[in-house]
Amino acid sequence: MADRVMSVCMRIELYGCVWQDGLRSYTSPPGHMMSLSSILVNLNDSTYDGFTVGGLQYGGLGQLTDGVIGADDFLQQKEQGVWPGYDYVGWMSNSFPSGYLEMEYEFDALRSFTYMRVHCNNIGSSGVQIFRRVDCYFKRALHTPWDSQPVTSSFPLEVRDPSARTVTVPLNGRVARILRCHFYFSSQWLLFSEISFLSDTLDSSDPEESNPLPPFKLTASPSKGTPQDTKITTTASGIIDSLNGQVIEAGSDIRINQPIAKDDNGDTSILIGCLVVIILLLLVVIILILWRQRWKRLLGKAQRRPSENDLTARLSLPTDTVVINNTHNALGPPRHANRYERILTSDGEYQEPSHNPRPKIATLSLPSDGAEGGYRELETPKLTVCPPNVPHYAEADIVTLQGVTGGNTYAVPALTADCLTSKDLPLCKFPRGHLLFREKLGEGQFGEVHLCEVVNPHELPTLQFPFNMRKGRSLLVAVKLLRADANKNARNDFLKELKILSRLSDPHIIRLLGACLDEDPLCMITEYMENGDLNQFLSTHQLDEGAESGNGVYSPPLISYSSLLHVALQICSGMKYLSSLNFVHRDLASRNCLVGENMTIKIADFGMSRNLYAGDYYRIQGRAVLPIRWMAWECILMGKFTTASDVWAFGVTLWEILMLCKEQPYGELSDEDVIENAGELFRDSKKQIFLGRPPPCPQTLYELMLQCWSRDCRDRPSFQDIHALLTSHLLCCSSEELKE
Repeated sequence: MADRVMSVCMRIELYGCVWQDGLRSYTSPPGHMMSLSSILVNLNDSTYDGFTVGGLQYGGLGQLTDGVIGADDFLQQKEQGVWPGYDYVGWMSNSFPSGYLEMEYEFDALRSFTYMRVHCNNIGSSGVQIFRRVDCYFKRALHTPWDSQPVTSSFPLEVRDPSARTVTVPLNGRVARILRCHFYFSSQWLLFSEISFLSDTLDSSDPEESNPLPPFKLTASPSKGTPQDTKITTTASGIIDSLNGQVIEAGSDIRINQPIAKDDNGDTSILIGCLVVIILLLLVVIILILWRQRWKRLLGKAQRRPSENDLTARLSLPTDTVVINNTHNALGPPRHANRYERILTSDGEYQEPSHNPRPKIATLSLPSDGAEGGYRELETPKLTVCPPNVPHYAEADIVTLQGVTGGNTYAVPALTADCLTSKDLPLCKFPRGHLLFREKLGEGQFGEVHLCEVVNPHELPTLQFPFNMRKGRSLLVAVKLLRADANKNARNDFLKELKILSRLSDPHIIRLLGACLDEDPLCMITEYMENGDLNQFLSTHQLDEGAESGNGVYSPPLISYSSLLHVALQICSGMKYLSSLNFVHRDLASRNCLVGENMTIKIADFGMSRNLYAGDYYRIQGRAVLPIRWMAWECILMGKFTTASDVWAFGVTLWEILMLCKEQPYGELSDEDVIENAGELFRDSKKQIFLGRPPPCPQTLYELMLQCWSRDCRDRPSFQDIHALLTSHLLCCSSEELKE
């Protein structure tokens, strides 16, 4: 003996046959105590492994399915060390006012039942006899009702023979998964020692399931289960087992008092199904690997240095999903020397337009009489209504790409098949010698944005851009510069933006003028507006309310309410164009709109890279900065950017315009309070705070803003609807001003 507790290993080998009855559990009342003259006999189910609650045991198996048949005298037992009556489970009739014992049997699958065998004790002197009748009900599933017609079998009583016997109850091929049997008492006690079934598993498509055999009554004469008493009678329809009262179909395999065994191919079917699933998964993985390798080869072609003859943007990536300018102010030393001799391209803003029909944009025409309002009249646009089955907003899966300027990110959907078949667009080769540096607008991790002048732009016929200016006048442009130390990914991103930006054409979107790709540093040249950004422009103006200013007192320049509406309408027109391509700007604000001659507005993306507007962005550790005061709640909390979130930002931008950019949105709230307000919107707690109505804003226009800030993105209007409303509102306002 060891003097301490030790862990040992024990090997157990189990031998036997696979039990194929399929019985999962049976439910019955617990066994009772029988009081004889000298002893108390405990007739309970001592090995039942289920639950016993409220006078009912369920969810398990016990002595009735252990394969051990009790002796003729139930007081005798086949095992040593157990109490009398151990091999039997017994019930007294006085405990059942209905006159029958109810038991339920649940199987592992839908089965066709041939018969049920019940081993019963039959000592009449002790008040124990077999059941006189049994009613069997059938149920195909837990959620289905019981079949209306049971299978009923009656058995004559045998008082003279006290031997225990097996009673065979024919079930006529009925199909079920759950059986309920009512065993009717013929005396004071019912004692069972074993219950078994002969059944076959059915598939869900088995025709026998939908056409079960009709129920009928059968009277059988049970006797002792000994092979010597077996007598077989052949009839025209089949063979009758006179021992058990069982009808066996002609031509079937007759087995008398043999162990029940049947073939079950269920495990084989499961194994085959698993193998098929594994093979399909392997095929999917192989296809994904091949697809990824193909795209690596395609993207690898963009890593080479473009030559002078390779100035054509080939949009040949059908599933590129691009997000542009995802860096912010990873500042490096400024590089002004040698700044335009060599320039590359890496910052991508937009994707090529799709060939789907777009709504017609409102046309702007200059008044012939040179109106003093400083804005152009608008012709009423003919709106193209989207089909009812097409949603207003398309949400694109986004792949983050590193930009060179630190500007805002643009979500660009995958290129369509129509784009692949379209012709390549040539890129204009811009001469570096015509660029004259003026100032640096912004800076990012791999590049900078410079404000430059183009000297003598009329000498550059390759610009292919309608510049309306006097001869000899310089042209302002923005130059996106890629540093020579930029990594390979930044170069690829720069080239992608160049390809995509070359496809855009809208009067209210900053356009690409050309590129310098012959040597480092790479650069792309986009147009710039002479009056700077809209935020700085409006903040220096005052609303024209018709009051006369005092003599000798300086007053800021005036701007009319209709001019503000004209500004908002132009921004909406540009966003309508982007939304028709399913592009998401993600940083629409007054700081990202440029003002040109005659108050022409064009949407850009320089605001995020400028230190002047650092206070408009919330910096997240380990991530890019976010313009949370212009972002919808789903952008802040879920990172979900769609055209609907751009509609939200347009509502804030419209609020800025009508406030003349004098205040920051939610200026009374901290950044943390703005995020908390987004949480209140998400919870719809009615505690959320919205921007107030600007003083010159009529109620109808403020209601449009509130619609743009709807909690459900599906309730927000489309840019097409906003454009139509602003157009009608501007026409009404202009007519009222003319009357005055």
